[in-house]
Amino acid sequence: MSSAHTTPSAPRSLAEALRARDDASLAALLRSRPDLITPVPTDLTQLATRAGTRASVLRALERLDRFALQTAEALAVAPDPASYGTLLGLMAGDAGEAGVAAALPRAVATLREQALVWGDDERLRLVRTARELLAPTPQHPSPTGLGPTVQEATSGMSPGRIQEIVTTAGLTTTHDSVSAVAALTALFTHRGKMAALLADAPEAALEVLSRLVWGPPYGQVTPEPAAHLRWLLDRGLLLPTAPGTVVLPREVALHLRGGRAHREPEPLPPAVEPAAVHGPQVVDATAAGQAYTALATVEELLKDWDEGGPAVLRAGGLSVRDLKRTAVALDVSEPVAAFWVELAYAAGLLASDGEADERFAATPGYDEWLEQPAAERWARLAEAWLAATRTPGLVGGRDAKDRTLSALGPGLDRSAASEVRHRVLTLLAGLPHGAAPGAESVLARLRWERPLRGPRTDDDLRSRLARWTLEEAELLGVTGRGALSAHGRALLGMPAAHGATAPAEPAGPGDKLPVHHHHVPPAAEPLPGPERAAAAAAAARLLAPLLPEPLDHVLLQADLTAVAPGPLRRPLADVLGVLADVESKGGATVYRFTPASVRRALDAGRTAADVHAFLAEHSRTPVPQPLAYLVDDVARRHGHLRVGAASAYVRCDDDALLNEILADRRAAALGLRRLAPTLLATRSDPAALLEGLRAMGYAPAAESAEGDVLIARAHAHRTPPRTAPEPVPDGPPAPDSTLLGAAIRAIRAGDLAATAPRKPSGDRPAGGELPRTSSAETLATMQAAVLTGESVWIGYVNAEGSASQRVIAPIRVEGGFVTAYDHTADEVRTYPLHRVTGVAELAED
Repeated sequence: MSSAHTTPSAPRSLAEALRARDDASLAALLRSRPDLITPVPTDLTQLATRAGTRASVLRALERLDRFALQTAEALAVAPDPASYGTLLGLMAGDAGEAGVAAALPRAVATLREQALVWGDDERLRLVRTARELLAPTPQHPSPTGLGPTVQEATSGMSPGRIQEIVTTAGLTTTHDSVSAVAALTALFTHRGKMAALLADAPEAALEVLSRLVWGPPYGQVTPEPAAHLRWLLDRGLLLPTAPGTVVLPREVALHLRGGRAHREPEPLPPAVEPAAVHGPQVVDATAAGQAYTALATVEELLKDWDEGGPAVLRAGGLSVRDLKRTAVALDVSEPVAAFWVELAYAAGLLASDGEADERFAATPGYDEWLEQPAAERWARLAEAWLAATRTPGLVGGRDAKDRTLSALGPGLDRSAASEVRHRVLTLLAGLPHGAAPGAESVLARLRWERPLRGPRTDDDLRSRLARWTLEEAELLGVTGRGALSAHGRALLGMPAAHGATAPAEPAGPGDKLPVHHHHVPPAAEPLPGPERAAAAAAAARLLAPLLPEPLDHVLLQADLTAVAPGPLRRPLADVLGVLADVESKGGATVYRFTPASVRRALDAGRTAADVHAFLAEHSRTPVPQPLAYLVDDVARRHGHLRVGAASAYVRCDDDALLNEILADRRAAALGLRRLAPTLLATRSDPAALLEGLRAMGYAPAAESAEGDVLIARAHAHRTPPRTAPEPVPDGPPAPDSTLLGAAIRAIRAGDLAATAPRKPSGDRPAGGELPRTSSAETLATMQAAVLTGESVWIGYVNAEGSASQRVIAPIRVEGGFVTAYDHTADEVRTYPLHRVTGVAELAED
């Protein structure tokens, strides 16, 4: 079996391997590892050096799937270099597992593409930094569970002791330790001889080996080990590493394992299996209903904060008490309330107002959002959620300094959040329309695609992000009953599903769909801005027909309630929200009329006639007599008392009513005194006096200094214009095709300048140093190149003092400047001759 990737002449370094690649292969490398072109390398040698730095290699390893990482781990314990056959043996074992053998070429190709492995199939080399990170050491055990080689474990052992081990193992003594270690290694790697050696081992010794074979390979022994341990130590099957500590050599472990480096190679990703199947129409309708609920919830949240929301904590964010109040107001749990608050913030609908007494409030963008059609409003929320890196699920947890993480506060950004959300939804999109996977099935797939380097836990960040994604997608209406909706699929930029195998009727949890276990590569990065906006618009178009049409009527009941059988048009909903209190929500919203709610409408400037006309116009049932009486009764008393500033006063044409107020014990706290038969004054401010009289059951109206009734209209507090928070990227952004093309041209040209053969000259430096020539020689060579049309190699120092090598084709030399086509920059440039350090002719080949 071959990895199907060989080169005519084996490269001697990673730089040579990169030099042999075509532009498409280099573009794929730079796209998958964007840190390599930040900034753009000057040539391929610098690119190779950067690809081998610890930070870059670590990031590349963390983005490998499990099998590719297992392959890299196997190369780290293989000889350097290793042949493809040796690697195949480590991965598939002596039995040659067919699935592993079939998947290995892809894994090797992935490592080559990522510039983590170079060389042909006879000399595969893992990048040195990757080997250092993955090779086993006592401080950092390998995920393979293997220990050091015989050569490494015996490096500090005395020559006499090594010869004793060789003799006891049945080998001929040698004249030096090097050949003795080589003989012992050959014995341990020979399957037949090792089987014969272990056939004579005591049963207890074999049991010790079985405990160490899959790791960790280290064990403890006493100064006087038992007989079965002494048998192992005398034959080198266990080797001492420190006083009281022994290790199982790598070659012995591989023999006991049947040649396999890993206990459980995982060549194929676990399938995402459906846990339940529903009809596509049921899924879309359920998701659309939840999408409408999401819009109503965000509106309710921001309407509650319309006149200025909770105060901003000194450290930023929402206090625990205010989050609890918000959860009660929305009738949801605190984690769900944190999600809605963060979603509105991510969509740019709320922010802090920046005042001295800083508070959260709606932004001007909220008013624009309210004017959009419902489907477009949902698309804006969903688009913001998909791209956001702020993570509401972290609210209530602790940061690295043991400080509580608060909603809308700092420390909630996790750069992997957007990528995980996108990937989870993409996995759902891979199932037939209507199929809902189990959460554990999705998590297992994600762990295979991005395995943790270390012990596996269910509490790692990516697993939590995936769980939160499934919950939030359902809350937002991207999914319905756990399955991806049609508008959710469009949100990812995918076409509508065709040929779905889901049944037309909802299926039970026990129903299964056929699952394909072929390899599915991870999805591409989340869509860029313009494409993301187009996908959101497509999602809105699919969602719009599924949303209920707003109604222009309610059903008035005799018990002073109004039932809205569906969503109401905005003007009707706004007026009814002032005139009545919401009593219950759900498929139908119930509003209750109370004296306080009717007075609220009158305070807002409406008259009793206005209220009667409004009710008659928008009710499909006759206006009940109790409701008409309630409106008239409140209106008759409304404004009968007038409150102004004395600090405050109460005036009324009916002096008997003022006598009644003064006689009431509840008025004692207001400090009222009579100034005239129709006038009472107090030290309280007008707002407190209004509140006090209303608490006593009266319906006073405020008046201005001119004696006019003040209309108490709701004041919508808005922040200054604010932009939505920018997502925190997971490392450098992926370069677009334009940047990639320019970067590759620059790297190729710089490499040409660095590696172009020069004509030999005794007075010119060798290697990568800049050429040095006199001014006269530089001018003469340039002029000759203009006549012959040949390219030359120059050293150049720019105005900032940075030196570089360039290959140019001079076009014109005059006035102390040379105009030339610069192969390095791929354009015509003009250079001052006094900044050219020297010039050299290129060799004819």
